[in-house]
Parts: sequence; structure tokens; C-alpha cells
Amino acid sequence: SDLTGHEKFGLGNVKYNISGIHVTAVEFPSASISLLPRSGIKLVIGNASLTIDMNWNIRTWMFKDSGRSTVHISKVFVTAIFSTPLDNMSPASISLTSCRTTSGDIDIKLNGKS
Repeated sequence: SDLTGHEKFGLGNVKYNISGIHVTAVEFPSASISLLPRSGIKLVIGNASLTIDMNWNIRTWMFKDSGRSTVHISKVFVTAIFSTPLDNMSPASISLTSCRTTSGDIDIKLNGKS
């Protein structure tokens, strides 16, 4: 799915479009799942990383440029709590009750015409 929008900077608007988004690598070096008594499941992911490739283009009243970009996000930590029904009468379901995510480093490489 494409991301399109505009932002106001200084003397004018910057229009942007990000397309062709592809996740090229995901690493979960540390992950654990534990059962929480009478409430659900706890998922903990530590020091994960993600690499994404995409096309981009920007346009202002003064110039336009486009190219390819690689974004590498590392030192990602996620803690999520999922709840499940307490009785056997309910249909099988699971819902996210809390989620906390932090990331340490984001490295963006832009390859453009300018």
C-alpha cells in the first residue's frame, strides 16, 4: 500500500509518495512466550531488527526528486499481552490487551537523482 501526503515546510508544501514497500529482512534473536495464569499470553521480543526497501518521490514548488530507499530499524523491543476467554463455552478468540514497543536505531539510506 502506498503512503501519500504533504507537509508544510518553510515557504511551501512538500508532497511525497512512498510506494513499492517490501520487508526484505526480519530478525528475532530473542523471543519468548509465557502463559499468564487465568488471563492470557505474554509475548516478549528482544533486540529484533527489520529492513524495508521502498520507492519514494517528493515534489515542491522548487524541485522534484525520486529514488529508492532502504530503512533498517534495529534494537526493537516488544512486549505484548493477549487475553483469551476464561471459559470453554466461548468460541476460540484472542485479543491484544496491551503492547509496548521501543526501537533504538533507525538507519535510512536514500538513493535519488539529485
